[in-house]
Amino acid sequence: MKIAVLFGGTSEERDVSIASAAQVIPALRGLGHEVVAVDTATGRLEGPAEQRLLTSGVGPQPPSGSALAGMRQDATALAAEAADMRDVDVVFLALHGGAGEDGRVQAVLDLAGLPYTGSNHIASATAMDKDLSKRLFRGAGVPTADWRMAPVTAEEVALALGWPVVVKPNKQGSTVGLSVVRAPDAFPAAIALALRHDDEGMVERFVPGRELTVGVLEGRALPVGEIIAPGEVFDYQAKYQAGGAREIFPADLAPAAAARIQELAVRAHAALKLGAYSRVDFRMDASGDFWCLEANSLPGMTAASLLPQAAKAAGISFSELVERICKAALRSSKANQ
Repeated sequence: MKIAVLFGGTSEERDVSIASAAQVIPALRGLGHEVVAVDTATGRLEGPAEQRLLTSGVGPQPPSGSALAGMRQDATALAAEAADMRDVDVVFLALHGGAGEDGRVQAVLDLAGLPYTGSNHIASATAMDKDLSKRLFRGAGVPTADWRMAPVTAEEVALALGWPVVVKPNKQGSTVGLSVVRAPDAFPAAIALALRHDDEGMVERFVPGRELTVGVLEGRALPVGEIIAPGEVFDYQAKYQAGGAREIFPADLAPAAAARIQELAVRAHAALKLGAYSRVDFRMDASGDFWCLEANSLPGMTAASLLPQAAKAAGISFSELVERICKAALRSSKANQ
């Protein structure tokens, strides 16, 4: 197949996207596919330019707002790359956050008639919107913690949710802009931080307990994983820096509990009408109850990322995983023609 891998972009998760592409591209080439590398911020990359970018790694912090603003100003429109991608068989989306994960890129690819991996533009937008996702989870019988949307006062939060709470942007990933707030005096600053990364802020009841994750591949749940982070949340540094967190696949759960959380993950995936794959994140409280945090329509795709680790625990190699994702995109495209 001829496959265009789209990555980079101008979201706060740019570095994470580059890290995904740095492993997806050689895996696809190793299977004999022809791969076109396209950074949606700067255009098609070849030779040394591709190598330099794909070996840059993930820094301890997301790219600064000023750096991303400059890139957006100079960004190459995806339409300008249409000539480079017109003859590809499928587009592999190694994008995370922003336009790459919220449905905008997917809508452009739909208009261009290009098959692509992941979920369609409506499902992608729904998954990125945490408020809307949580409403759909509840409608599907998937437990999720109580929440309120800003603007909301500390007094209202104390009455409706109690302390502590999680304050975060409504449409953002990789815990960018997220804070755990334990007292009213820290609440205004946390809201201000969240709103620097999105025009909507969410305030959610904090669920203490174990951090668990379930990948969904072609309608079936993969083995459950557990994340043991050094702090109380699985934050940006814990996700992407060496030694930041311990990740265990499969998680140490009783068979009945593992089956229950897997069933909830598949139900959450279906509630958002997600595509061939996703990753659904949970907290397990002291009573053994599961609380869905969010679903990721384009989860990280380095070999060390959570979805590939779950696939490996199921006996699926990284190369097999990325090829199955591409083939699923082609089947979905043909079914929708």
